[in-house]
Amino acid sequence: MLATQLRYDLLMFSREVFYLIFTILVPPVAYIFMGQLVGDRTYIDGLGYAETYTPSFILFITFSVVFFAFGFDKVMNRTTGVEKRIKISPVPERTLLLSAILKSVIITSCGFLLIHSIGIFLYGLPFKPAAYLVSYVFFILLNAVLLLLSSAVYALFNDMRSALVFSILTFQVVLFTGDFSVPVSLMPPIIQTIAMFNPLYHMNHLFIDVWNQQFRFDTDTWQALVVIAFVVSISIIILRVTRRKQD
Repeated sequence: MLATQLRYDLLMFSREVFYLIFTILVPPVAYIFMGQLVGDRTYIDGLGYAETYTPSFILFITFSVVFFAFGFDKVMNRTTGVEKRIKISPVPERTLLLSAILKSVIITSCGFLLIHSIGIFLYGLPFKPAAYLVSYVFFILLNAVLLLLSSAVYALFNDMRSALVFSILTFQVVLFTGDFSVPVSLMPPIIQTIAMFNPLYHMNHLFIDVWNQQFRFDTDTWQALVVIAFVVSISIIILRVTRRKQD
C-alpha cells in the first residue's frame, strides 16, 4: 500500500509544473549561472565556488521541495477538501504522511545527486566517498528539520492564496538571506541581521562545513545550533497545539 501511494505521489509531483520550475529547474540553473559568473573567486577558508555552493544549492533544492511539495501541498489539500476525503479513505493517515515524507526525501536526494554531478563534471569538484556519505547523512538530518519546520508553518494556514503568497515571499527571503546567492557579508547590515534569525542561513553554513570536512564547535557553530534548536522547539509546540484543535 505504501509503495502504491508513494508512486502516486511522485507521479502527481511530476505533473505540477509550478513545483518542477521552483524546485527542480531554478536551483540547478542558478548554480550553473553563478558558477559561470563568479566561479573563479575564493571564498571563506580558501574554498572554491563548487566547494562552497554545491552544498548550498543542494540545501536550496531541499528547502524548495519541502516547502512547496510538502508544506504547501498540505494547505492545498486542506482548502480544497482533499484532506477530509483522505481521512475517510481506506488508506491509513500514517501511510499518507510517510509517503509524503518519502516523496520529499527521494526528490531532494535526486537534487543532491544532480547538483553534485554538475559540480563534478562542470567545475571539477573532487569526489570523496567517505566525505560524500557523511554529507548525505547530515543532509537527511537537514531534511528532517525542514520537514518539521514546514509542517508547523503551513499548519497555520487555512487559505491557499495566503499560503502561496507566503511561499513565494519566503522563497525570495531565503534566497537572499540564506547565503544562496550574493554573500550575506556583502549585503547591508539590516540584511545581515535578518540572516542571523534565518535558520536556513545557519543550516547552510553547517552543511558547507560538513561537506568540506571543516566542521568544528566554535561560536558560530553553537549559535547555529541554538537557532535551529529554537526553531525545532517552536515547530513542535505549533504542531501539538494545532493537533489538539483538530481533535
